Amino acid sequence: MSSASHYILTWQCPDNSGVLAKVSQSLFSHGAFITETSQYSDPYSETFFSRIAFDDRNLTVSSREFVAALDELAKPLAMQYQLRKRDDVPNILIAVSKDDHCLVSLLTKWKSGVLPINIVGVISNHQNCQALSEWHNIPFFYLPVTAETKRQQEAQITALMTELKVDLLVLARYMQILSDDFCQQLSGRAINIHHSFLPSFKGARPYHQAHARGVKVIGATAHYVTAHLDEGPIIAQEVKPINHTFTIEQMVHMGHDLEATALSHAVRLHAEQRVCLNGDKTVILA
Repeated sequence: MSSASHYILTWQCPDNSGVLAKVSQSLFSHGAFITETSQYSDPYSETFFSRIAFDDRNLTVSSREFVAALDELAKPLAMQYQLRKRDDVPNILIAVSKDDHCLVSLLTKWKSGVLPINIVGVISNHQNCQALSEWHNIPFFYLPVTAETKRQQEAQITALMTELKVDLLVLARYMQILSDDFCQQLSGRAINIHHSFLPSFKGARPYHQAHARGVKVIGATAHYVTAHLDEGPIIAQEVKPINHTFTIEQMVHMGHDLEATALSHAVRLHAEQRVCLNGDKTVILA
């Protein structure tokens, strides 16, 4: 048992009777030992989503033959799938500006083993977080940017992601608006944290906007990056109640905890292949 390799299979296809049975039967017939399953049938998009964890203790075929069988199964089902070993964790590049609370949370949870990721670097348009990154033995890349140099700086980020074999870019309070082209390149591979409970208070200074409207809860939203500012598919949200006595400064301070928690949660869900894109929304297979 201890020598078994563990795998995660996440898949989706048009919803039809028996799709789960067909996939499960294929896994069973090749000796996959299923240890965890979760699924959801969306009645609106008529799409079936599933995540299956299994190990190879009884596997009767090679890994290549197993993938070939999945490919053959996927064709008639119009199934899209992602299969990987559980221990092959994704490489993460973190982008940050001046505030370090989200970065601190990600680094701490990664070092403690809570996040199944491999942080390969930190990039920033400021040098405030350089000492923190280097203390954690994480390479720090200072990439200053202006309106005139945005394209060149984004090209540097793209080259760095290729060099470091980055699977996911995490914008941990990176206070720059990415170009439309860059957002399209990063589709499904970049997570941002926005310091409000979206879709309310998009854009800059959301706590000031919330205070002006007298909200009774404040929140933070982790979402995939798209070309539409703060409108990407939502992965995780955190909220806390407040009242009329809270100042903007108190809201900002409380919001830091919400931001760090929501972002870490979203990164974990993505890393564990629990997030499926469903149009402008996500399905979380927890």
